[in-house]
Amino acid sequence: MSHIRARNSGRATAAGVVLALALPLTACDSGGDSGGPGAPAAVGTPTPSPTPTVDPAAYRGALDTTLGPLDKALRAVDRASEGRALEQALGTASTAAATAAGGLETAGTPDDAVTGNAALAASLRDLSQSLADAGAGEGRCATSPRVELGAADGPRRVKEASTTLTGLGYPVRLKLPRTEKPQHRRLGNGAFVKDARSGGLGRLTVKNGTDSDAVVSLTRGKKTAFTVYIRKGASTTVRHVGDGSYTVYFTSGSDWNASKKSFTRDCAFEKFDDTADFRTVQVSGGTQYTVLTFSLARTIGGNATTSEVPESEFPS
Repeated sequence: MSHIRARNSGRATAAGVVLALALPLTACDSGGDSGGPGAPAAVGTPTPSPTPTVDPAAYRGALDTTLGPLDKALRAVDRASEGRALEQALGTASTAAATAAGGLETAGTPDDAVTGNAALAASLRDLSQSLADAGAGEGRCATSPRVELGAADGPRRVKEASTTLTGLGYPVRLKLPRTEKPQHRRLGNGAFVKDARSGGLGRLTVKNGTDSDAVVSLTRGKKTAFTVYIRKGASTTVRHVGDGSYTVYFTSGSDWNASKKSFTRDCAFEKFDDTADFRTVQVSGGTQYTVLTFSLARTIGGNATTSEVPESEFPS
């Protein structure tokens, strides 16, 4: 007000009135009537309602339908005996897990289950691979499939994803097969895995200087005379070895599986390149017979060389 009084008061007052009237006019819509005092404000375009989410009950049903065949296959794995039956059950379950994952990836999912559903589908693909890997172990030197499965990531991830979805009200009905922890089975030092000796005076001492248990087998042709277990750091002597020329095989490792007659971990199968020859002869004043000592150790200057052999060639 003080600035306006410093100039022509009449003109300043009239200009002030015009300016005051012009301000509300600039706020009016140029395309229509501005309306008088108290005119209703313009109404904006209504916001469309969000698209309705998937019915939770329908998703629960889809979960049961999709996971049902897999649950059946996993229960079959749980019941299967170790060997060919278990390997076949693992293969069937692996295929079922991959199929279930694909079904979940295309299933209609409620908003609150989208993340959990995706996690479960991904974990089922991991489970499929874990089942396939566990069933792929072949041959004598193979860890039990249940031990392999117990160490795999697939089952653990399925449990985590299942817990999340179940906590949201979408029960995941899957019974994962039982697993086993790695075992450390051993025989006593000097225990015979097989003994078909026919008598004799020969004597064989085996010293195991390695850091693994070992099994030594003597054969003549296709016949095994005996197979003996020697613990690491120990030695044993086998008496009454009959005359003849023997091939000496040995295997080392950990966790002896009696049914497969083999270690299940860290296996190696070898044989001595030279044969073990036992002879008994009558000499003046008595009988002369062979006494041999074999040392299982990687030593410099050793006088016996060895070669690796396929596990299929190792005597049973």
